[in-house]
Amino acid sequence: MAELKHAEAGNTGATRLPREQRVVPRLKSQDLMQQSRELEIDHEGRIYRLRVTQLNKLILTA
Repeated sequence: MAELKHAEAGNTGATRLPREQRVVPRLKSQDLMQQSRELEIDHEGRIYRLRVTQLNKLILTA
């Protein structure tokens, strides 16, 4: 998925950042889950559940 940046004022649309300028934030799942096996994420009013399975994999459901 290409990362987009907003166009400058007076310009419409978005432009792609060059690959060397892309920065994707990275979080450790342990930091995100905070000793829990499940958490809820509110994204624009919709609730998603992120949980750790018995096989220690992550599943995100709406």
